[in-house]
Amino acid sequence: MAAPNSDTGAHAPVLAREAVDALVTDPAGIYVDATFGRGGHARLILERLTAAGRLIALDRDPAARVAAHAWQDPRFEFVQCEFSRLGQVLAGRSITRINGLLADLGVSSPQIDDAQRGFSLRGDGPLDMRMNPEQGLSAAQWLAQVDVIELKRVLREYGDERFAAPVAKAIVARRENGQPLLRTADLAAVVAGAIPFKSRKDALQHPATRTFQAIRIFLNQELAEIAMMLDAALAALAPGARLAVISFHSLEDRIVKRFIDAQAHPERAYGRLPLREAQLPRPRLRALGRIVAGAPELEANPRARSAHLRVAERTDAPPGPAA
Repeated sequence: MAAPNSDTGAHAPVLAREAVDALVTDPAGIYVDATFGRGGHARLILERLTAAGRLIALDRDPAARVAAHAWQDPRFEFVQCEFSRLGQVLAGRSITRINGLLADLGVSSPQIDDAQRGFSLRGDGPLDMRMNPEQGLSAAQWLAQVDVIELKRVLREYGDERFAAPVAKAIVARRENGQPLLRTADLAAVVAGAIPFKSRKDALQHPATRTFQAIRIFLNQELAEIAMMLDAALAALAPGARLAVISFHSLEDRIVKRFIDAQAHPERAYGRLPLREAQLPRPRLRALGRIVAGAPELEANPRARSAHLRVAERTDAPPGPAA
C-alpha cells in the first residue's frame, strides 16, 4: 500500500514540485528526505520512484514519527533523529551512496500551527520551542536560568535583534521579580514592551518575532545541525546525485549558499597563490541555481514568500577535505 495522503492537505509543502523535479534523477535510486515533517515532500518523491527505489526519511519530531508510522510502503523507512546523524543512519544500513537528499529547513507548518509546541505568536501556549520535546531544555526552562549577557548574544546572533539589550534586560528583570515566563503570550508581551513602538519597522510583524526565532534556533542548534548535515550529505552523494535545500531565512540560506559555493569553487580558497590548475582541488559540487516560488504559489501559500530552493549536483571528483 502506498503512503496515505490524508495528512498533508492543510500543510502543502513549499516549492514541492520544483524540489522533487530537481532531486529525482534516477527512479530506482536511494533518496533521503532529511526533514519528513508530515510527509508532503516524501509523498511526491515516492510517486517518482519505481519498485526498486528507496526513500529514507529523517525527523527529530515525535509527531513526525507518529505520522510516518501510518505509512505502509516497502520503499519507505522513517528514522527519528537529527539530520546531522545522516552518516550514522546510512552506515547502519550499509548504504555508501545515495542519489539525492532533500532538506526543508526550519520549523514546519504543523509545528507552527500547534500552539502547544510554543513556536508561534499566533496563539498562546506553553513556552517550549523544542523540535523534539523529549530532549533538552524548553524555552521556559532556559529563560529561567540564562543571564543577560548570554541572552543578548543569542538574540543578536540568531535573531538579528536590534534591541537585544533592552529585550534581554526586560526578560531577566521579570524573572527576578518572581514572574517566570511560562507561556508564549508572556514572552511576546515582555518583548513588545521593551521595543519602542516608533522603532518597529514592519507594522505587520509582531515585535517579538525575532526573539522567538533566535531562541528557537539556539535551543535546537539549527545552524550547527545544517552545517553537519551538509557535510554528511556531500560525503554520501554519488556522482550525478542532487542536493536540494529549501531555506526560509537568511541565516539558513547563507550557510547553504556558502557551502555550495565553496564546494563548487574550491580554487577560491587559495586566493592568489601561484598554483597551476592541475594542483587545485576539483569541484565536488556543481551549482544548479536558486529557485523561488512563483505567483500562484505565493498567492496560495504566504509562507512561500521567504523560501529559497538551492540545488547542486555532485561531480565525480574524489572525496577529500572540504574547501
